[in-house]
Amino acid sequence: MDTSAALLIEDVRLTPVLIADPPLLNTQGVHQPYTPRLIVEVVTRGGVTGVGETYGDGVYLDLARSLAEVLPGRSVTDVNGLFLAADEVCGGARVTEDLVGAGVDAGGLRGVRTAEKLRLSVVSGFEVACLDALGKTLGLPVHALLGGKVRDHVDYSAYLFYRWAEHPAGAGGEQDDWGAALDPPGIVAQARRLVRDHGFRSFKLKGGVFPPEREIAAVEALAEAFPGLPLRLDPNGAWSVDTSLYVAERLAGVLEYLEDPASGTHRMAEIAAARTGVPLATNMCVTTFAEIPDAFARGAVQVVLSDHHYWGGLHRTRELAAICRTYGIGLSMHSNTHLGISLAAMNHVAATVSHLDYACDTHYPWQSEDVITARHVFAEGRLAVSDAPGLGVELDRERLAALHRRWLDDDGTLRERDDAAAMRRADPTWVTPAVPRW
Repeated sequence: MDTSAALLIEDVRLTPVLIADPPLLNTQGVHQPYTPRLIVEVVTRGGVTGVGETYGDGVYLDLARSLAEVLPGRSVTDVNGLFLAADEVCGGARVTEDLVGAGVDAGGLRGVRTAEKLRLSVVSGFEVACLDALGKTLGLPVHALLGGKVRDHVDYSAYLFYRWAEHPAGAGGEQDDWGAALDPPGIVAQARRLVRDHGFRSFKLKGGVFPPEREIAAVEALAEAFPGLPLRLDPNGAWSVDTSLYVAERLAGVLEYLEDPASGTHRMAEIAAARTGVPLATNMCVTTFAEIPDAFARGAVQVVLSDHHYWGGLHRTRELAAICRTYGIGLSMHSNTHLGISLAAMNHVAATVSHLDYACDTHYPWQSEDVITARHVFAEGRLAVSDAPGLGVELDRERLAALHRRWLDDDGTLRERDDAAAMRRADPTWVTPAVPRW
């Protein structure tokens, strides 16, 4: 079989899974005991299987099924064609207002849900799977398919969370030995463990959980415990402009950046105009190319946290990086309960971006389960860039099947990420807080 024929797609397999997630707190509520993810497999006529991963909530799965149906017979080299195919089969009437909704996506932490964002998040999983299959066929790592790596290791930041010791009674879920972290000493202890186990050299605290004074105290405790190491705070848009300015002034000279202190480009622009000296980062008000002109023209953000899932894949992440470089905007990478496939993809594209200005986010140390045969290992807070063909990961078929059975056995309660619903198990009166919360 010639190479071109071998690269044609023979089959596409979609496997939704539920993965264990600890009781991490955010302004919306608490993580559910299990989080949905979708594993995408693209099988070529040459017998090579490429893998990808994306969000697994029902709306993503429905759109992914539509896209999977039209891919057999296409080449894995035609990643640009994925977007055209998605527009045809996942657009228009297929993405109704009922699916899109008027609210925010992924527990309120990815900005407003739109039809475009849904399609791009789905396409990202297929693009990565195609690149993995192409790399395996040609004997090249994914980073080579993106133009080649400019670094051998990618730096990551320790992701700190306020958390409970366990999920609310009756919620189920896997138990761990981390214990609760609800005050500055608890956050510092959490940071010390992540340094001990993974060697991280920077820290990001998920805020918006407690009144700002308590979170300021936690950041100050981190600064005292880890002098000179970069610190970030992300309240997911929970604060007013005035509160954001107050926190920025209190933590000037302490924070590397303040991420999405207030919701919306207009509020971020107001904060930035005050010139507090603390750069503003976002993964909420700039999540599509259409949102870039307004945000950059207003000077609303100084750092964009890219995420190949909702930007539409690895090639479009590089396009974003080029735009940020052109406009002098800093670049880092966002994370959301990813498994080893997504982390591998993230690492490959990060290795090709010349001006990756800040260590990347990662939830990976919090994920106790995976679908790959060998977990990624951080050393000194860094992840080595694989030179193996494709992504450099292989599916653990037995584990994949077990996590899929968990999804099949679920009554539908956990197939949609809903941090507010999870919080209501502990507090039946809980409602998603209005923005601004403080």
